[in-house]
Amino acid sequence: MANLAKLSKEYGEVLWTGKKRILGMPISLTRYILTETKLITKVGLLNIREDEIELYRVYDMSLNLPLGQRIFGCGTIKLLSKDSDTPNKELKSVKKPREAKRLIDSAVTLQRDKYYVRGRDMIGSDVPSGHDEDGDGVYDCEE
Repeated sequence: MANLAKLSKEYGEVLWTGKKRILGMPISLTRYILTETKLITKVGLLNIREDEIELYRVYDMSLNLPLGQRIFGCGTIKLLSKDSDTPNKELKSVKKPREAKRLIDSAVTLQRDKYYVRGRDMIGSDVPSGHDEDGDGVYDCEE
């Protein structure tokens, strides 16, 4: 419980945390943290790498329950998002995957309602047309 209080201090309101499991045991250095607005993946012990996805950018979720993970009560949740850094995110081998997916789905729905975002609003967004020849950060028109 003290660890959850520490995470809440660092990230704000934490709705769920999970760890990648190996043979059902939480011995991996990968931790998943779901807040009201973001899904954060924290990897490492000495050198820590964090990746976060804004929940309103998630447009599809799926659940994969292979036999090896099901034996230990685990599963993998795959998220597709319009995030430029991480368009595909897999929460590998998490415990109680259906419950975790339900929590993520409800948080995504709340954030999308808050920003009035629907699936049709994200079609084609973040997909640049053309390319940047001169490296100024502005995509050049194709003619």
